[in-house]
Amino acid sequence: MIVNGIVAEYNPFHNGHIAHIEQSKNHTNADYTVIAMSGNYVQRGAPAVIDKYTRTKMALEGGADLVLELPTCYSTASAEYFACGAVALLDKIGVVDYLSFGSECGDIEVLRHIASILLEEPPEFSEYMQRYLKEGYTYPLARNNALIQYENSLFDAAKVLEEPNNILAIEYIKALIRRNSAITPFTIKRQGSNYHDRYMADNATTASAQAIREAISAGTDFSNAMPESAFNDLFDQIEAGNIIDLDDFSSMLYYKLLSEKNIGYTSYFDVSTALSDRIANKLGSFTSFKNFIDEVKSKDRTYTRISRCLMHILLDITERDVESYKLIDFIPYARVLGFRRDAEPLLSEIKCRSKIPLITKVADASGILYSEPWKMFRNEIKANEIYYSTRAIKTCTPAKNEYSTPLVII
Repeated sequence: MIVNGIVAEYNPFHNGHIAHIEQSKNHTNADYTVIAMSGNYVQRGAPAVIDKYTRTKMALEGGADLVLELPTCYSTASAEYFACGAVALLDKIGVVDYLSFGSECGDIEVLRHIASILLEEPPEFSEYMQRYLKEGYTYPLARNNALIQYENSLFDAAKVLEEPNNILAIEYIKALIRRNSAITPFTIKRQGSNYHDRYMADNATTASAQAIREAISAGTDFSNAMPESAFNDLFDQIEAGNIIDLDDFSSMLYYKLLSEKNIGYTSYFDVSTALSDRIANKLGSFTSFKNFIDEVKSKDRTYTRISRCLMHILLDITERDVESYKLIDFIPYARVLGFRRDAEPLLSEIKCRSKIPLITKVADASGILYSEPWKMFRNEIKANEIYYSTRAIKTCTPAKNEYSTPLVII
């Protein structure tokens, strides 16, 4: 049995994603594909445009065999923590042979070389890095400049760090090395639309997830950019009014920030004292979630970084919690969101070889998980309840209940 692992958000699932699954299977001769998918919140510090169960169905219809949920504390984190959580999940289930990811670079050896430098952090490189940070450069730009200065031959290769999928690819490789994992990294060169492309041509068959989200907001056609089954799933959600936007959380965020203004926000993951003070000082300018991000961001703090931090505050993701999760090796359970019926041999193999329990029923978790693992699971349920209650208020419908929602099985 050969198994591919893929880390994804599928926000939403499109033609590029189905091509990635198919190409990965062809290159590795894989029998099965396991997806470690972000749940109801994604890495840019925002809610997923549609819920995790709909996106799971899209993935399974598009060729995935099993979808596991990446906990929110990782799905809303920086590239490093995102990768640490996702790689730990795929590694611990004990069956994954390859980790396949798209990259703008497409050269696994270049990605490996840069990953090794960033992982080892030679003294000279660290010195350059600190110098650029002190000069006020953002972390990504400081890292890019330090890499070039450390090894001039990397002048062209260092541009790799300017592309989002390359950055994630490098973090995946770093995480695999740290774990001494037997999983082999494998990359496929990203084709078509750029990750950050916001617009798509008429009748385009390739488009970024962001461009599709923009098309949803604008009410323009994007049907050709998605597999028919995924488009139908998404259209059903649009018709039901279930499309979720960051600003849908504005009132809840404002209340949370206002209620904790006097004590500050430094207990939350990745929120520094300086950022906490800035959030408190700018609170009088709050009009919406998105506009507040613009108010708070600065030269050394990107829009995405601020959005993640505000989402951590809203969802009660604390620094202490994340540190405690590191001590239990990031991932203490594997929660199944859905699977294909013909993938039952894969599930059986995971049950035999996994280092962590496989959770298929939410109600069973309390009898399986204890201490920090149970705390992580409860926090995950709470974050999902916030998502579903926000959607319920928006649509004037009852909120989805995690305990009564069945797995997606096709």
